[in-house]
Amino acid sequence: MTTAGNDRHVGLDGTSADERRLVTRCGRRIEVRRLRFGRPDRPVSRIALDVGQDRGGVPGVWAALTPEEARGLARLLLAQADATEQPGPSS
Repeated sequence: MTTAGNDRHVGLDGTSADERRLVTRCGRRIEVRRLRFGRPDRPVSRIALDVGQDRGGVPGVWAALTPEEARGLARLLLAQADATEQPGPSS
């Protein structure tokens, strides 16, 4: 299994490590990378979402998503961000 770049260089997708990473206020590092594995003639591509440990050392989680799943997650996150910024009851 390989990823598109590492933390010190620009990845194969043209993004730097800082563009693929977000550190939350609670200290968790969330990193997004493209994974490619499998045979060269039939590669499998996924988007890896890695939520690292928090400042207290609590372990994180990761998920490997298809492009369709990643787009669905992005839509859900954007919808919740929009809803959170609006006054009113939460859902």
